[in-house]
Amino acid sequence: MVEFKIVVSDETGYTQQFEVDGQSANRFIGRDLGEEVDGNAVGLDSGTLELTGGSDEAGRPMRGDVAGSDLKELLLEGGVGYHPERDGERKRITVRGRQVSEETAQINVRLTGAESIEDLLEADEEGE
Repeated sequence: MVEFKIVVSDETGYTQQFEVDGQSANRFIGRDLGEEVDGNAVGLDSGTLELTGGSDEAGRPMRGDVAGSDLKELLLEGGVGYHPERDGERKRITVRGRQVSEETAQINVRLTGAESIEDLLEADEEGE
């Protein structure tokens, strides 16, 4: 069974981590970075989640410019996965594609269409 750590951030910079498995985790499988998922997957009822990044168990980052979910070695000059110390420095780095798969361990998402994470969590507690 697939299990993900979902790190949700809002416009204020507040972040909250959720663990999802089972049916909720299946909503993320096969989605690409930039796509949106309903907030119910992590218990945030009135918002949508935009996928912005993630990593696998080994810490390899997902890159939006690599198709699929497989590993790929890229010669990078900077960006996601590598930050050079000198101008012109390049390095071959192993990254994961932009599609969420069973190998993905953490997914970073941005909350859209709602106020803030704290407001949604407080509303859920009041509703119980």
